Amino acid sequence: MWTADNWKDYEVIDTSDGEKLERWGDYILVRPDPQVIWSTGHDDKRWKKKNGHYHRSSKGGGEWEFFNLPEEWEIKYPLVNGTVSKELTFHLKPFAFKHTGVFPEQAVNWDWTSSVIKKKVESGKSFKVLNLFAYTGGATIAAAAAGAQVTHVDAAKGMVAWAKENAASSGLSDAPIRWLVDDCTKFVEREIRRGNTYDGIIMDPPSYGRGPKGEIWKIEESIWPFVQLAAQLLSKDASFFLINSYTTGLQPAVLTYMIESAVKSSRGGRVESSEIGLNVSSNGLVLPCGASGRWVSE
Repeated sequence: MWTADNWKDYEVIDTSDGEKLERWGDYILVRPDPQVIWSTGHDDKRWKKKNGHYHRSSKGGGEWEFFNLPEEWEIKYPLVNGTVSKELTFHLKPFAFKHTGVFPEQAVNWDWTSSVIKKKVESGKSFKVLNLFAYTGGATIAAAAAGAQVTHVDAAKGMVAWAKENAASSGLSDAPIRWLVDDCTKFVEREIRRGNTYDGIIMDPPSYGRGPKGEIWKIEESIWPFVQLAAQLLSKDASFFLINSYTTGLQPAVLTYMIESAVKSSRGGRVESSEIGLNVSSNGLVLPCGASGRWVSE
């Protein structure tokens, strides 16, 4: 399992009874997690000193309960790409369906992609990255911090605005990032027609979603043709292709098969896939948080 273990401002403290106890900077949150099917003693005192608790409803969805939690605060991440060279800043604010604005397990991929980019940039090459379903921009600002030109695409206008805030707070206001509110499939189709290509492609597709004009995305039906489509945008000397999946149905082997078929079969290189996770500080366990598949050219 690939683990995001370089965080200082984030920590999974404990897990029990379908919930995880987390520290986000100076604040403690309790949020539901479908992977936590075990029951253990709530020995850590912070279970009772939480600043926010997301209660899931038996009818679907849920709601937040707050205890002295600000509407918004920041955490930082020390980006690792050979050496610690850049501190990324993220704005947090609890919003719909338990989210805070950051998926901390993805830091393991930020470190990996930025390391690949940095090596290419230091060798004197320019590097173009396409980040699809880009959310609040963790992968975008990590790639930009490593020296890439980034195209950031997400269907939600609010998420793109949030990503811009994160970039600005990370000292990347002037970085070569193109911010686009668009349906990812339609954008990729247009880029193919334009003849544009990218040296690295990142995608973090949702299980279900709607585009700006009501376009429906269902991952089981849409992911394979979309991967085939996006692979056409890889440049001749492309370095990586990364798929993240929070959906438990897309196991690492499934990601491997898709990437091997869509990318490796025609380009060579190698493919590796794994679960990704977060260390639990109270007991040394690792909480699984989905899976990632990576193609790298060398």
